[in-house]
Amino acid sequence: MAEVITPRAKDYSQWYLDIVKNASMAENSDVRGCMVIKPHGYAIWERMQRALDRMFKDTGHVNAYFPLFIPKSFLAKEEQMAEGFAKECAVITHYRLKVVPGEGLVVDPDAKLEEPLIVRPTSETIIWHTYKNWIQSYRDLPLLINQWANVVRWEMRTRLFLRTTEFLWQEGHTAHATKLEAEAEAHTILEVYRTFAEDWMAMPVLTGPKTDGQKFPGADYTLCIEAMMQDKKALQAGTSHFLGQNFAKAFDVQFQTQAGQREYAWATSWGVSTRLIGGLIMTHSDDAGLVCPPRLAPIHVVVVPLGKSDDDKANSLKAAEQLKESLVKLPRDEFLGYEPMVVEIDKRFNLSPGQRFIDWEVKGVPIRIEMGPRDLAQQTCVLARRDFPGKEGKTVGVPLGELPTRVVALLKEIQKNLFDRAKKYRDAASFEVNSYDEFKKKLEDPGGFLWAHWDGTRETEERIATETKATIRCIPFNRSKETGKCMVTGAESAGRVVFAKSY
Repeated sequence: MAEVITPRAKDYSQWYLDIVKNASMAENSDVRGCMVIKPHGYAIWERMQRALDRMFKDTGHVNAYFPLFIPKSFLAKEEQMAEGFAKECAVITHYRLKVVPGEGLVVDPDAKLEEPLIVRPTSETIIWHTYKNWIQSYRDLPLLINQWANVVRWEMRTRLFLRTTEFLWQEGHTAHATKLEAEAEAHTILEVYRTFAEDWMAMPVLTGPKTDGQKFPGADYTLCIEAMMQDKKALQAGTSHFLGQNFAKAFDVQFQTQAGQREYAWATSWGVSTRLIGGLIMTHSDDAGLVCPPRLAPIHVVVVPLGKSDDDKANSLKAAEQLKESLVKLPRDEFLGYEPMVVEIDKRFNLSPGQRFIDWEVKGVPIRIEMGPRDLAQQTCVLARRDFPGKEGKTVGVPLGELPTRVVALLKEIQKNLFDRAKKYRDAASFEVNSYDEFKKKLEDPGGFLWAHWDGTRETEERIATETKATIRCIPFNRSKETGKCMVTGAESAGRVVFAKSY
């Protein structure tokens, strides 16, 4: 049974953890900083995977898999990457254990590796070492590869889904014959991520480049999608990096051009992770539990048959099974990724109706259908939508014959409502500020996305971050063409950038 969820207004961090626990999404493992993703949480990740995988393949990409272990010398070849990830790397130095009497199981000192191995924090180095053998001619390009994998980054402070030592993700790594093609690829993937975030997660995002101080180690520049959570902090939800020729030069990946010359390949890399599940929770959920956009919901509809007598139970259960059959046989469409609607029947007659309803609300099932003897006598049911908890979301007396059509329309309505609600919230918590004093005051109350002028220097960016803990989230593509003065130094500014505190 679900436990009480801490209200958002009382303790946002605990509210988040309560939802992860009560919705049975994940739990901490016995390995510090790592998590066990439970079936309900993993089902959301699977739906994310399938949708994104289809989008990657529709844009010409294919999947492959590369080793978990990376020789230390590979990481050292790209100076910026080596420096950027050095403090987060898990290092393997030995390959064997042995039992020593009186000491038990110990590392065998004779089994030391000639070269330490790094458990992959990201795969650019091992992949570009491999690409040296794959790319010889312009005919081998473009090379558009994605992999679904796990990575390890040794985090000191962890939070389920948002920041863990091991997490799941996809990482794309592409090679191109020209700079123009590679830059187009980076923008194509950014648009894939934006579309997925907004159309599937119902999570509005800003898009644009990161500053040089915030870009990916080894990249010429990084493009990102940034979302606002309900505590008004930003979440970097996805990144697409234009790597220039940096990795091709580090690993000597050259190809023969059509003109017969030798040139280094141009590269991109890009990725999103299980952090998206944390973003989904914090964008939509409420004090009753998880709210899940229908397109990513593990269960779309739960039918709750009701009754006290054996006959009433049998009749309502039969009606529930008939309804389930009609729903799962509906034509598959793009909205649910051409997959069947997932319908669950709650057969727990030993629990009170209230307990059963609460369980499904906590898990975020978009639609609940209640069927009792009185309803069935009139060939009707009660329809409850999760985006409006309690009585507000209930419709009584819905004819059973209308249910298939009503359910499909309602799923789409919920999806749209969640996006519109999140966008309205973000826009209401976005402010233009024109002085550093105003910036610091608004950052604390009410908080949110602050659009401010910045002089473009790393020194000013770092000063603001040190003094306020706010960072530049992105330089939005949709910013107004407006010159101004930096709010800190008074120097010329080419346009406003977005600051926020972040995860």
